[in-house]
Amino acid sequence: MISIDGRDPRPLYEQVVDGFRQLIVAGALQPDDKLPSVRSLATQLAINPNTIQRAYRELESLGYVYSSAGRGSFVADSTETRQLHVDELLEQFDEVVCGLEAAGFSRTQMIQRIEEGDGR
Repeated sequence: MISIDGRDPRPLYEQVVDGFRQLIVAGALQPDDKLPSVRSLATQLAINPNTIQRAYRELESLGYVYSSAGRGSFVADSTETRQLHVDELLEQFDEVVCGLEAAGFSRTQMIQRIEEGDGR
């Protein structure tokens, strides 16, 4: 389900957040699917339960999951989730475009690159 890479420079909770976001956006986790309990996921990944709790709080603040008192955390509606993901990607795209323009890369060159790309 989720894996942690010890060589990844990002904090562990961010790796957990990104792992769940990818599963949710890809449709591997459907709306209202229950996420593993904090304790069981912490045991499975061999990391501190506080790290998992922080990741779950972050996922909830981003709108990817919702929590139900005494029941656990669940995947939020996929339509909203996908739109959140698209919005984040577009924001990153805008930053990349600005960076390329600052480096002297023209919009025409960017468009050509997009049209020639293979979706990587």
